[in-house]
Amino acid sequence: MSQIVQPLGSRVLVRMIAEENVTSSGLYVPDTAKEKPQKGEVVAIGDDTETIKVSVGDVVLFPKYTGAEFKVDGQDHLIIESTDLLAILRSQPAAQSAAHSAAA
Repeated sequence: MSQIVQPLGSRVLVRMIAEENVTSSGLYVPDTAKEKPQKGEVVAIGDDTETIKVSVGDVVLFPKYTGAEFKVDGQDHLIIESTDLLAILRSQPAAQSAAHSAAA
């Protein structure tokens, strides 16, 4: 049975995104050597819309040791104060990326 978690106030529910198991050079990273995830996708927001600056679906960065961790339907989630979020990750359009490379 699927559970629905609705954060209260200025909190957001984030589904943690695990880092890759293989480095860019092709080395396997065992679970015991992995860092705690610091990236996740916002799956629900509280009702304090004046304070919350993110939307459902945004990929965000957060500090390593923050919020309350728990599992929903077997996936790791985190409830965190929206003010504790560090950044929203957005993909850069290809044309803009090429312009940045040419300017550098």
